[in-house]
Amino acid sequence: MTEAASNENDRRGMQSPMSVPRVTTGTAITGAGVWHPENVLTNEELCVAFNEFARRANAAGAQPPIKESTPEFIVKASGIKRRYIVDKVGVLDPERMCPNVADRPDDQLSVQAEFAVNAVSRALAAAGRVGEEVDLVVCGTSMLQRSYPAIAIEVQNAIGARGLGFDLTLGCSSATAAIQVATTAVQAGAATCAVVVSPELMSAHNNWRERDGHFLFGDAAVALVIERARPGAWEILSVRAMSKFSSNIRNNFGFMNRLDPSTQFGADKLFYQQGRRVYKDVIPMAAKYIASHVEAHGLAPDQIARYWLHQANQNMNELIAERILGRPATASEAPTILDTYGNTASAGAAIAFTEHNADLAAGSHGLLAAFGAGYSIGSVLMQRS
Repeated sequence: MTEAASNENDRRGMQSPMSVPRVTTGTAITGAGVWHPENVLTNEELCVAFNEFARRANAAGAQPPIKESTPEFIVKASGIKRRYIVDKVGVLDPERMCPNVADRPDDQLSVQAEFAVNAVSRALAAAGRVGEEVDLVVCGTSMLQRSYPAIAIEVQNAIGARGLGFDLTLGCSSATAAIQVATTAVQAGAATCAVVVSPELMSAHNNWRERDGHFLFGDAAVALVIERARPGAWEILSVRAMSKFSSNIRNNFGFMNRLDPSTQFGADKLFYQQGRRVYKDVIPMAAKYIASHVEAHGLAPDQIARYWLHQANQNMNELIAERILGRPATASEAPTILDTYGNTASAGAAIAFTEHNADLAAGSHGLLAAFGAGYSIGSVLMQRS
């Protein structure tokens, strides 16, 4: 903590770290699992297809002309080098620029539920649990394949779980909001073994024809098992979440699309954003929110061994971490999976947690945070038991 920050705390009469009583929900993440499709889509492949699309569109008189893309531009703009995707044949077709995914009959597991079940199976194995022990499934995801039956209920049925399943969507903060709901349920005794799952098929609603965003997204699913705290698990000390309306990140796809044929297939029915505005808004908002959460527990920012930040943009994460710590974060303090997964929306921070927590010793603190459309933000402060 800087001297100025310390003086400000004194002025407000805040408690010193030593005098803040330990707060906990008494719950923990006891297992986590990640699953992704086998198909890897590199920046080089993506640019070949996009540039061919751009040349054809420009030859047909596109106004304004579409600028071509390069792998170097993508890495500089985002930090992304590759991503997993449900299908890349359709995306790499300049005439289609969209994944090829066949509809499935109602008696088969849906694509999004299949993503979820694969991740849940790994999380349950890590927790030493089986599906029959689960009594709450919360599917937190930025986009749903359908409105009903809930994807969570389909997952519940597929794994043989009991109790309740429901869907929750809050843009890129969906997973952290789902963690808050599941934690509250276990804490209150309404559930004993909850599963939070975020199956993100981001390739399905990405605009692969838009240069500033054609490289952003990848597909993956992550699941977390939440129970009463036990030794060796990641005890959840507290969860925070908030939202504030903004149209700077938006997707207007919905069941009313067909009511206006003139706009039914418009670009706004896919992901779009005011990138520069988002950058300016979210960096200070996320840094302040995370720092406040840490401070509320009487901890200094550098007492958090690891920050698992939302994996949307490497430059953004570096600036947020630097604002929190007062210096650049090391790769260990703020690990990234963005370079290999791409932006997986609400799944990203939880994937970073799953892949980068095993090396931390008992007593270590960690914070998982996600932020995005809404605007919305959620943070989960944990300590290894």
